[in-house]
Amino acid sequence: MTAPIPLREGGSLYDRIGPEALAALVTRFYTRVAADSDLAPIFPTDLTLTAEKQLAFLTGFLGGPPLYHQRFGHPRLRARHLPHPITPTRGRAWLACMNAALRETPEIAEADARELYAALARVAAHMVNTLEDPSPEAAEPGQLFSID
Repeated sequence: MTAPIPLREGGSLYDRIGPEALAALVTRFYTRVAADSDLAPIFPTDLTLTAEKQLAFLTGFLGGPPLYHQRFGHPRLRARHLPHPITPTRGRAWLACMNAALRETPEIAEADARELYAALARVAAHMVNTLEDPSPEAAEPGQLFSID
């Protein structure tokens, strides 16, 4: 699930979106995550490093430079998230935050936003590893949907 999105006419999705719009998207996304009642308790209070990792990951995932690989090694998304209870509810909340952030980022063309959302929906579904919601005490703060 970490291979870049295939090229299509107009270059990679990263080329079409651009680094500035992608950074704006990540900022808007984590503003929403911090305010989401399902997600905020499982993320660190300071989302700075989490957002940096997400931006680095998305850059490579969308066909740009492999920043995450260069700085942190292979993402191993499923393996890194497997120890943590990622429920369908949390997956949907994560996608809802991303969808809202995409809609709040007019620098990203609608067709590109749809393509990115579809790719991230597949990743989010792949990350779900727990079918029932754990108690809030069971989740370790800062462990879900961060890209370590």
